[in-house]
Amino acid sequence: MKNNFKFLSALIKLRLSHIMTFRLGFFGPFFINTSYFLVQLFAFEAIYGHVDNIRGWGHGEILIFIGTFSLIDALNMTICFFGVISIPEKIQTGELDLYLTKPVNPLLRITFEKVNPGAMPLLLFSACIIIYGVKENSMSLSYSNIIGYLFLVLLMTILYYDLELLIRCFAFFVFSVNNLVKIENTATDLCLKIPGIAFSGIYKIIFYCVLPYGVIATLPTQALIGALSAKGLILGLIIVCIFTLLALSFWNYGVHRYESASS
Repeated sequence: MKNNFKFLSALIKLRLSHIMTFRLGFFGPFFINTSYFLVQLFAFEAIYGHVDNIRGWGHGEILIFIGTFSLIDALNMTICFFGVISIPEKIQTGELDLYLTKPVNPLLRITFEKVNPGAMPLLLFSACIIIYGVKENSMSLSYSNIIGYLFLVLLMTILYYDLELLIRCFAFFVFSVNNLVKIENTATDLCLKIPGIAFSGIYKIIFYCVLPYGVIATLPTQALIGALSAKGLILGLIIVCIFTLLALSFWNYGVHRYESASS
């Protein structure tokens, strides 16, 4: 564990040093991500500004939900997104060989080798939306609500990573994962716009258990507003544990079956 921490520290420093070599490559993403965030915010305001209530959630709760999904997405973009999405290309070109022959966990290196500080402004903007949502809802937050919220944000960030990893691991067995990525993008976009509490029946099973994008922002939001039951918390823990186990097992199985594309 200590050696892994030292390795990650050195890897991130090297990554930041490389990015700062090209200043436009460092500051450009700040502008792009900020612009994209503002466009999304205006779109959400146009949609939800005229909606009074969604299954008991008013404008304040919706703002917290949107800010939470954006916060988790920004954490993912900052920490691991660009590393994970490179997995299919590494498998197809045989570049994965270089990772498997090094005395470092290959998944650990791939996950953290492309940290993206350009997404960090989104963290601040997301926090501002959440705070505004809390004020809009005239809420008085307790320490237990805040701690529960932060804990679930961490769990849902892990779940987001698990889902991305699972989809990219199919590249070990198929030529292209583009169609799976399209499904991922569609599900993410849908669950970014619609809170999980709005799903029922078969849709709730799909977006809570099969493709659990529906819980990613919903459970933390419920924790912050004090609406999360013990059953909901246990459900979130079980989902994260199952998908983490699935993702790591699928990765290990894929690596075991991997045949170098360069051979």
